[in-house]
Amino acid sequence: MATLLLRLAAPLQSWGTDSKFEIRNTSREPSKSGVIGILAAALGRKRDDSIDDLQQLRFGVRVDQEGDLIHDFHMVRKDKKTSYLTHRYYLSDAVFLVGLECENRDLLDTLSAALKHPVYPLFLGRRSCPPSQPLVLGIREEDLLVSLEKEPWLAAEWRQTSLKRKGEWLRIMVDADLNGVGSKVHDLPISFNPKNRQYGYRMASVGRVRIPDCPKIFTEHDAMKELR
Repeated sequence: MATLLLRLAAPLQSWGTDSKFEIRNTSREPSKSGVIGILAAALGRKRDDSIDDLQQLRFGVRVDQEGDLIHDFHMVRKDKKTSYLTHRYYLSDAVFLVGLECENRDLLDTLSAALKHPVYPLFLGRRSCPPSQPLVLGIREEDLLVSLEKEPWLAAEWRQTSLKRKGEWLRIMVDADLNGVGSKVHDLPISFNPKNRQYGYRMASVGRVRIPDCPKIFTEHDAMKELR
């Protein structure tokens, strides 16, 4: 068993799972559908291509830096006489460690390479949210939970002291067995086809892990990098 680890961080992220019409909400952590969308874009898959292999990945998130919820709005013009206000919600300054576990090591190698050289631009929930670097942390020869427990803390260095004062634990959410303990989450993508988008339910359990050691890491954000 092996686990591909990703670092999802950016000035803004938005992970909608139940947004409709004028209100576009965000979850407090990345959705499985959003991360599978990133993988599919990196691989160059069209929206009507199969994602069956990506659905089978066991998915987990460790919240290394809780983002601040912010609210924006847009005026949308329906026609020459009609316009309406839409509300958009984002997470600001959040950092997540995402793990993708699979028995097929070749698939994880393919995903890792694709994320480093994506076919389509990558974004964290919305097109206005490009990820900062590094995105790919590597493949660990351990299962999902062990990988989430052992990976160094990814919070920004200047925030580590203040965050530690609030507690020695980090929140995690991982895929659970259908018959296991957890809650239903409606973010398992079945099809991204815009004419027939379909999502199913998955079981997810929420837990916590102790804050691991946190050596300094170099981070870079270049919003224009994908355009060069």
